[in-house]
Amino acid sequence: MASRNQTDALRGSLDLLILKTLSLEPMHGWGISQRVQQISRGVLEVNQGSLYPALQRLEKEGVIASDWGTTENNRRARYYEITPAGRRVLGAEVESWRRFAAALDLVLESA
Repeated sequence: MASRNQTDALRGSLDLLILKTLSLEPMHGWGISQRVQQISRGVLEVNQGSLYPALQRLEKEGVIASDWGTTENNRRARYYEITPAGRRVLGAEVESWRRFAAALDLVLESA
């Protein structure tokens, strides 16, 4: 289970994590949360209660699109994919995150 600090940090970067994950391939919500956990080696856990409202909001903003499909287990699920607008937003968000992280590192390394 993620600590409170990890949960707070994750909440602020959820859109970025969703967009980056969907840039790899279209997937359903549960798959997104599993992929984030897998890639982060179990450090990041996406709460389903936060994920689905974020997916709905991102779809309304036009940065992702969805359609119904069938899972590996032959179940019906909504699959999400990043749109061209979403790829532009992802690029800008990644750059912004990297500037923020570099600035934070400068502060943490100061004597």
